[in-house]
Amino acid sequence: MLKRQMSVKVKICGITNVEDAIVAAEAGADALGFIFYEKSPRCVALEKAAAITRDLPPMIVKVGVFVDAAEEVVLRAINECGLNLLQFHGAESPEYCLQFGLMSMKAFQMRDAESLSHMADFKTDAWLLDAYSAGKLGGTGERFNWDLAVEAGKLGRPIFLAGGLTPENVAEAVRRVQPYAVDVSSGVEDAPGKKDHAKVKAFVERAKGRMGAV
Repeated sequence: MLKRQMSVKVKICGITNVEDAIVAAEAGADALGFIFYEKSPRCVALEKAAAITRDLPPMIVKVGVFVDAAEEVVLRAINECGLNLLQFHGAESPEYCLQFGLMSMKAFQMRDAESLSHMADFKTDAWLLDAYSAGKLGGTGERFNWDLAVEAGKLGRPIFLAGGLTPENVAEAVRRVQPYAVDVSSGVEDAPGKKDHAKVKAFVERAKGRMGAV
């Protein structure tokens, strides 16, 4: 399982090009997310993701994001992109999530207290909490009730907090929820899959409590 630490980790998700990846890494992001789900506006071809990951510093955690993917798709992405962490956003079973021999986390859409009820069934290394949005699986830019995240944090797994985070509210989110990591995509974008580099830098700085963020 992922270990807790003093400083919050930052994951920039929906990376589709090498320029955004390098900016995020140089800004101090700890992890980058690559979405292998064809219906996502931030989907990246496996071959392109593999090319991007080859240019990343070795300490960056490379996260593959999947939605009910065939096992062979996940295995190919692991091998070709050198993934370190698998993120599952669909209706995957607990057994499915744990079968790949790699760190994994299950994403949950937070709607109300009932949303917490099945989380403990998933013995993944972490849980990602995102906002509930009918018909959508994430990346909506919507925020949910952070009190639910606080309760989820008591259930024994590191929490990746997502959903509506921006440079303007991430410091408050870290203070209130004290998650293992914060996860952002649309909150630092010019358009789906294209990051605003100034927002990326400000988000990382403010999440980690650095001075001088603009």
